[in-house]
Amino acid sequence: MADTSDIRTPAQIEADIKRRREVLAETLDEIGVRVHPKTIVGDAKAKVVSTIDHTLGRAYVSVNKAVTDVKAQFVDEEGAPRLERVVPVALVAVGLVGLLALGTRRRKR
Repeated sequence: MADTSDIRTPAQIEADIKRRREVLAETLDEIGVRVHPKTIVGDAKAKVVSTIDHTLGRAYVSVNKAVTDVKAQFVDEEGAPRLERVVPVALVAVGLVGLLALGTRRRKR
């Protein structure tokens, strides 16, 4: 006895070919979109922006930690300034500004 389960009618074969053509057309359209220059440029821009956002986020965290660490050197646990550290830094800053002012004044003459 012959196995008739594999026998298809011409209409079934044509329907199968039509379905496969549609799937192939969708696949080709998708490939066309993926390799289109605008898509490639858009993907590259998105990747760059993501990398920059990630880098800036890490930089922000690092700077914030550094500022917190420096602030802790000049303020005690209650938030009051540590005068034994603030006064010398302020004097050095005033001295540097004075030296810069003198240097600028001498150059103008």
